[in-house]
Parts: sequence; C-alpha cells; structure tokens
Amino acid sequence: MRSYLDFEKAVAEIDAKIDELTGVVAAGGSVALNDEINRLETKAQALLKDLYSALTPWQKAMVARHPLRPHFKDYITRLIEDFSPLAGDRAFGEDEAIVGGLGRFKGQSVCIIGQEKGWDTESRIRHNFGMAMPEGYRKAIRLMELADRFGLPVISFVDTAGAYPGIGAEERGQAEAIARSTEACLALGTPNVAVVIGEGGSGGAVAIASANSVLMLEHSIYTVASPEASASILWRDAAKAQDAATNMKITAQDLLKFGIIDGIVSEPVGGAHRDPEAAIKSVGSSIETALKTLAPLSSDQVRSKRADKFLGIGRKL
Repeated sequence: MRSYLDFEKAVAEIDAKIDELTGVVAAGGSVALNDEINRLETKAQALLKDLYSALTPWQKAMVARHPLRPHFKDYITRLIEDFSPLAGDRAFGEDEAIVGGLGRFKGQSVCIIGQEKGWDTESRIRHNFGMAMPEGYRKAIRLMELADRFGLPVISFVDTAGAYPGIGAEERGQAEAIARSTEACLALGTPNVAVVIGEGGSGGAVAIASANSVLMLEHSIYTVASPEASASILWRDAAKAQDAATNMKITAQDLLKFGIIDGIVSEPVGGAHRDPEAAIKSVGSSIETALKTLAPLSSDQVRSKRADKFLGIGRKL
C-alpha cells in the first residue's frame, strides 16, 4: 500500500505509470516495456532523493506524521526479544498510549518504554493517538524505578503529538505526572537512550526522553508545541503552521546543532515509511552504539553525565 504526501505528486505520477506498464507486461504485453519500467524506477528514485535532501521543516513534520511510518510496536517486534509488557500505574489504571515492559535487546536485558499511536481506527482510539494520560506517565515512572532497582538500561521510543490535554487528565494531575516522569528519567542510575521516531511533542515527549543519549530519526520532529498550536498562540492563525515550523527549529538537523539531541539516525531514501525494515535496523544499530558507550560508567557517572548534558543546553550558543 502506498500513500503520498502533497509534495510527492510528481513521484506518485511516475509510480502510477510504472504500475500501468507492469500490468501490461504481466498480462502478456511486450517485454521490451521492462526497459521503460527500469528507466522510470530510476527516475522516481532520483526524484525522491532530491526531494528528501531539501525538505522544509513543515514537510518534515508531514513525513514524521506519515500513517505508514514504523510505530513503536514495529520496533518492539523487530528489535526486542522476549518482550513482556507491564501494565498499570498502581494508582488509578492502565493507559495504553504509553506501552512499556521488559525484554532483551541484542542479548541484554532492558526496560522499554514507548508511545504507540495505533495503526487503524480501532487501535488509534484504544491508544488515544499516542497522547498519554497521567497514569501513563506514572506507569513509566514505575517501570524506570524497577529498571533502576535491577540495573537495567532504559530505552524510550518517542512518538506523540503531546500529552492528552483533556479535563480528566488535568484533574488527575497531568502536569505533575509529566514533571515526575522527567525527574525519574534524570535520576536513573542506569543508562537511558531515547529515540524520537516520529513526533516528539512538548512535555509529553520530554517526560520519557530526558536521557543520556537522545537520538532522532532524520525526518522526525521534536518541538515545544505542534506547529499548528504554536501558530494559533503566536499569530492567532493555525494556517501559519508552516511559518511556525520554520521558526521553531523543530528538525533533527537544527536540534543537533543546538545540542538538544546527540545524534541523527539516517532514514531510507523517501523516509522510514518506504522501507521500515531498513529504518528499524538503523535505529537498532544507533541504540546499540549508544548503550556500549555508556556501559562502562558507574551509576554516579551516568547521573553526572546526564545532568551535565541538560545543564549545558543553551550555554554554548
């Protein structure tokens, strides 16, 4: 199944022509058409490469939100062995926007926490589109404390538009839960690595992404508020979301330059949604490298290194 973004119309037209010619060949048409198909495939690949080498911040936001982009559960399936999910915050209930548990990564026992948006209408509603309630962050705190007790590294996968802003969430202490979860990340005596795999929205992302090593996929975004929300706040006009995306510096490339993140994970040409297997493999390699770098450190060194990283943000600009 293919799904094209607005700026990919030229690629969509070429792919439609390829499908048409492929159908003709399959129906017994001239095999000479294979040369034309190969030429069009080469042209489409070159066009994709040109497009994705010069994406605007708003276009990157569109790619980060692509419905076919690999989700947290895709990473769990391909990177984590013997995953055992753990549910509930032991205070109010279960929140399925944040999924977490224990498993093995490259043979090492780890704690995994991530935001799951869902992949169809039913699952999106069940996971609340990846927007966690307070109990989701309190579950994350419980898992991080468990990991700290048993000396397990923590791997976080970030993909959320933000924490859920509903009345019920606010009544149950959304801001406090986010703050406590962020504090739990920073207090960990074991290494933690966070990867922004799609959207990294506001405190909802920071709550599980305050890690020793913060990585971003090449075409993901990480922002204090969505471009649409920021445009509404700054200009009272959500239509200016493109201007907000540009001015807020939400791309991985900008954030690496400012020292907000520690590394960028390359995506396949045309984005992670075009080759999920390659994208997930690349993320796995980057996580493995980050954990190996942190492994020799003592608990005090892990905390100190993490504190220095966050206290140093903005001081070298």
